[in-house]
Amino acid sequence: MIQPGERAPDVPFALGDVGSGKISDYLGRPLVLYFYPKDDTSGCTREALDFTALAGEFADAGVQLLGVSRDSLDSHRKFAAKHGLKVTLASDEDGALCEAFGVWVEKNLYGRKYMGIERATFLIDADGKVAKVWRKVKVAGHAEAVLAAAKALGD
Repeated sequence: MIQPGERAPDVPFALGDVGSGKISDYLGRPLVLYFYPKDDTSGCTREALDFTALAGEFADAGVQLLGVSRDSLDSHRKFAAKHGLKVTLASDEDGALCEAFGVWVEKNLYGRKYMGIERATFLIDADGKVAKVWRKVKVAGHAEAVLAAAKALGD
């Protein structure tokens, strides 16, 4: 599991119109990297809308936002358009980024075990080191807590 102080894994992922990206592409400014289970589900939509509502404040603080799930880029485009999202969404269809950050985990729903993405957020500083980690995220109030931590990076 990735811990604060460690360098963020530099694993490639699919990214909208530019084709692909990796964490090192974001060096120079802090990055909020949040993992979520599935496009257009209630909790994931709420989380994306919460980050979208604060996107201007993140930008004013010089912080980049990147949401990641294993959904396709086409699914991301539809999700973003449907809800007017202002957060960049990356696709990790092969699961390499999820594995590298330790968020591909066994889950349990009504006694049924399956593998899925743990809702987690990583605040990565401008040098590419993990500054803060939130695991098993509860959506309510999370974007605000991440914004506060991101702003504190500059202090």
